[in-house]
Amino acid sequence: MASRALKLAARKAATPKTPAWFVGTDPLGDGLVEDPPTRSKTGEFIFNDAPDFKPNLSPAEVLQAGSFGGGYFRDITSSVTKTTYKDAWKELPADWLEGLDIKTQVASQTYRTSINRYGVNCGVKTDKSDSFGLKAWEASGWMAAQDPYGWFQWYCRFFQGRRSDDDERQLSRWMKCCGPKGRWKSNLIGKCLRDGKSYDDASVSPVVRQTLQHWGYRLTRAHFDAGSARVKAKGAAYLPRSQLQHVLDKKPAAAAPAPKKPRAPPRKRGDDSDADEAPKKPAARKKRR
Repeated sequence: MASRALKLAARKAATPKTPAWFVGTDPLGDGLVEDPPTRSKTGEFIFNDAPDFKPNLSPAEVLQAGSFGGGYFRDITSSVTKTTYKDAWKELPADWLEGLDIKTQVASQTYRTSINRYGVNCGVKTDKSDSFGLKAWEASGWMAAQDPYGWFQWYCRFFQGRRSDDDERQLSRWMKCCGPKGRWKSNLIGKCLRDGKSYDDASVSPVVRQTLQHWGYRLTRAHFDAGSARVKAKGAAYLPRSQLQHVLDKKPAAAAPAPKKPRAPPRKRGDDSDADEAPKKPAARKKRR
């Protein structure tokens, strides 16, 4: 614990005094105290201090693939911090934005479904005016003042090495969405099984695929194979079991009950056929006096 505290203190001291991060309350948190993640042979990102967190899309890949209707980093007024933010995208590394048109693919004030990789709109909204879902996210209590744009902003900063008190909550949210038992991951696997389609068939639930992409994840064959066993045994989130009857594992039939022993026929008077029952002696007669 002591070495961890010393490491945090040393790296925080080395963090630039005037960083480009100006969005949110205390946006630097504990500082840029961790190295960027490495990538495994299977494409997952490995964070030394968060071994269960394994997204397989970097923030740059999420943006480059076409996400958030092209407007995640648009100008907003946060109801959490009571502050208006402009040009939030400027804190991102330049190479993440290479080849992107900022006005239509990164900071568009209009939600552009055509920008999204799967050509669909996704995410919870309060009404038509909440095209990006910010109001819904704020009303649900999901937003922290540190990252007023939401989970993806947290991911961008975590990916670059920032650590903060909100990390545990945000990591837990990802696990519940995309982890081994994640609800949207299992939902997509279930739909592929239901329809008899390949794990990467984009025609199967493009809305869920777009959602997972926003969380830094894309379903792989290995994850599909591993997750299929779980879905076949337990079903999938938000998918009625009636739609999966043809793929669910059949439970073994219950063993047939043992046959009941036939009842012995009622004994007739004078019948002494039970071998273990001694015949009764006749009662002794009383002598007459």
